[in-house]
Amino acid sequence: MIDRMSPLSPSGQAAAAERADPAAAKAAHQFEAVFIGQMTKIMMETVQSDGPFSGGHGEEMFRGMLGEQLGTVISARGGIGLAPAVMDQIIKLQGGGNACRRH
Repeated sequence: MIDRMSPLSPSGQAAAAERADPAAAKAAHQFEAVFIGQMTKIMMETVQSDGPFSGGHGEEMFRGMLGEQLGTVISARGGIGLAPAVMDQIIKLQGGGNACRRH
């Protein structure tokens, strides 16, 4: 759960939109988690994985799962600001106007 006093917490308007449509908020946060997970997987592929501290074949097998979990945790701790933008688009597509638009 995001601490509402955190600088990474959504604005009051976005928080109100999350309370008004929890299903859309959940979908937006899940999208952000998957997006961050994909980014971390791609970043980890660029890191040299051999050497004295390599996890070997086991590390290679579970690297994708690590990326997914990192995405979930990063999103749950405030994310990168993508969820409110996705939430805004979901509300627009549902015909809700600009309920959580940030300017």
